[in-house]
Amino acid sequence: MARYVLHMAFDDAPSRLAARPAHRDHLRRLKDQGRLVTAGPWADDTGAMHVYEVADEAELRDILREDPYTAVGGYEIVLMKEWAPIM
Repeated sequence: MARYVLHMAFDDAPSRLAARPAHRDHLRRLKDQGRLVTAGPWADDTGAMHVYEVADEAELRDILREDPYTAVGGYEIVLMKEWAPIM
C-alpha cells in the first residue's frame, strides 16, 4: 500500500457547497474502508488536505472520480504526492 497526500483548493461556488454533505459521506465511506487516513478543510475553507492509503495513484484517481465534488468541479488539485511518513 502507498500513502498519498492530496492538497485541494476550493472556490466559493454554490454547487460545491451544495455537494458538501455528499462529499463528506463519500469521505466517511472511504475512512470506513481504510482507504482514507484523515481529511479536513483548512480553517479558512479555501481548500483541504486528505491523506489516503491506496494501492497506487491510479486507485486514488478512481476515488477522486467518484467524489461528488468532482462532478461539480468543486476543487483544483494543488498537490498529489506519495508520502513516506517516518512517524
